[in-house]
Amino acid sequence: QLQAFGGGLVQAGGSLRLPCAASRIIFTSYSMGWFRQGPGKQREYVARITTGGMTNYADSVKGRFTISRDNAKNTVYLQMNSLKPEDTAVYYCNAEPVVGKVYWGQGTLVTVSS
Repeated sequence: QLQAFGGGLVQAGGSLRLPCAASRIIFTSYSMGWFRQGPGKQREYVARITTGGMTNYADSVKGRFTISRDNAKNTVYLQMNSLKPEDTAVYYCNAEPVVGKVYWGQGTLVTVSS
């Protein structure tokens, strides 16, 4: 139901935009989030956008990453600027309803070279 893509190799200081397309869910009923898992690390929260468009970010990405959603396209985006090597991770999107099943997409790998 969720497919994230757009990962790749980028130099430190560069930018990437990750889209995550949703299907077979009522997209407007879900808050959408991004998480990441770096090498040898646990999965960690990155950002969330609610059904009403309110956003929240982890301190580690605040001011550099922007989450947005296009309800017409059933897609959530993560714009990543000023990337750092420590941002290297597999990035996952998720969809959370108020009540009910949480969906996860497959990850997309982002590698930031120094």
